[in-house]
Amino acid sequence: MISLRIALAFCATFIASSAHATLDEVIDRAISPLSDALSAAIFYEIPLPMVDQGVPFIVAWLVIAAVVFTLYFGFINLRAMRHSFGLIRGRYTPPDAVGEVTHFQALATALSGTVGLGNIAGVAIAVSLGGPGATFWMILAGLLSMSTKFAECTLGVKYRNEYADGTVSGGPMYYLSKGIAEQHPRLKPLGKILAVVFAVFCIGGAIGAGTMFQTNQAFSQLLNVTGGEASPLNGFGWLFGLGIAFLVGMVIIGGIKSIARVTAKVVPTMAIVYVVAGLTIILLNIDQVPAAVGAILDGAFRPEGVAGGLIGVIILGFRRAAFSNEAGVGSAAIAHSAVRTDRPVTEGLVALYEPLIDTVVICTITALVIIITGSLVGAGDIEGVALTSRAFESAFSWFPYVLLVAVLLFAFSTTIAWSYYGLKSWTYLVGEGKTKELIFKFSILPAIVVGASINLTSVMDFADGMILAMALPNLIGVYLLAPVVKKELQSYWADYKSGRLQTYD
Repeated sequence: MISLRIALAFCATFIASSAHATLDEVIDRAISPLSDALSAAIFYEIPLPMVDQGVPFIVAWLVIAAVVFTLYFGFINLRAMRHSFGLIRGRYTPPDAVGEVTHFQALATALSGTVGLGNIAGVAIAVSLGGPGATFWMILAGLLSMSTKFAECTLGVKYRNEYADGTVSGGPMYYLSKGIAEQHPRLKPLGKILAVVFAVFCIGGAIGAGTMFQTNQAFSQLLNVTGGEASPLNGFGWLFGLGIAFLVGMVIIGGIKSIARVTAKVVPTMAIVYVVAGLTIILLNIDQVPAAVGAILDGAFRPEGVAGGLIGVIILGFRRAAFSNEAGVGSAAIAHSAVRTDRPVTEGLVALYEPLIDTVVICTITALVIIITGSLVGAGDIEGVALTSRAFESAFSWFPYVLLVAVLLFAFSTTIAWSYYGLKSWTYLVGEGKTKELIFKFSILPAIVVGASINLTSVMDFADGMILAMALPNLIGVYLLAPVVKKELQSYWADYKSGRLQTYD
């Protein structure tokens, strides 16, 4: 009875406080407590002696894995790039291999899930909080995480399910359950538990990072170019979300082949537009690049005014890199698993390009533009995509409109990719079937509307929390199955070096 009275009192207070609020504000008040609780749990800080700021366990978990796999696989992130490009071109792929999409389409789909607003808004957040030095740690994290991405995407193809109709389902859910059961029979129950936990977190990640964060920042840029707080669209994020939800629904209903066709066109287009614009600004200010690089290096090791000092700036850089390229999270392995190939390790090699393009190239360009244009000075409360827009606008007054187009494309492509990730996790839990798939597809669309309606802090906390939580079960499995990946790599690399690989030019 007491609990019921408390609940009723809470509801009454919530309704009363919402009486004169917009629908966007009501939605934000409902979601914020959940975001705060999730963030506190996922980013539990490990205390460090003589340092004000501790290290979030999840960030340390990802960084340690990236270093371990880089060493374990013999710096595969550096020595395989030339051959990986040949694989992307389809030079070594037999035309009758099992799978649904080409190496390029699989990479484009995975990139559409990672190359997004984390590269625009996330980098701006890291640089504004951690200074230019955060850029250095983002780049380093991106290079190291290429090895993690290689391992998990190889496993995704190795243990995928192949069906009679030519479709496939793969990802951490399958290599955690099937792979661990095969290689470590005594740990079979653990593998099943890890697979289920991952699938649940992935569905949450699809809702948080894949939909809510994307539409939130897309609507933010739309407000930015239409008057900011004075924009006539202010308070109508839910309406914008409805429009995006309609477009996303039209694509994801068609499945992975439909998604691959769209992303294979959208991802290169949006990346080229954004990279060319960024490089243009950098070239126009080429005389300031040495000073910017100096500020990055100096700030990386001698940060000033950053909470936690050196540890604080490292954490910011690694956290944003982890959210941007998602290496260790396991999400990309779901998209890469759909590839047409007869050698699982080939897709792991293709996946090396994902963190390279996402973090090392695009994130660096974003950071350099913000630094060399001096947009950090007097930024005040400007954050996320608005700060990046301010940086580009300082060079081209019309660029916020171009950025709006890029942001909308980024948000759209990332949302459809993550909808697929969430769908595969859903079908792992409840089983395959058209009806079951449609239930999920129509269930995730409301999250797009919610994301456009709540504030950035709430979205970032929820998105970061859910997506990084996926790394907990995923990396346990990758550690246990790393010898399988190494064996696959050694066999394939021996064939490559001896010239035994057949080409299909």
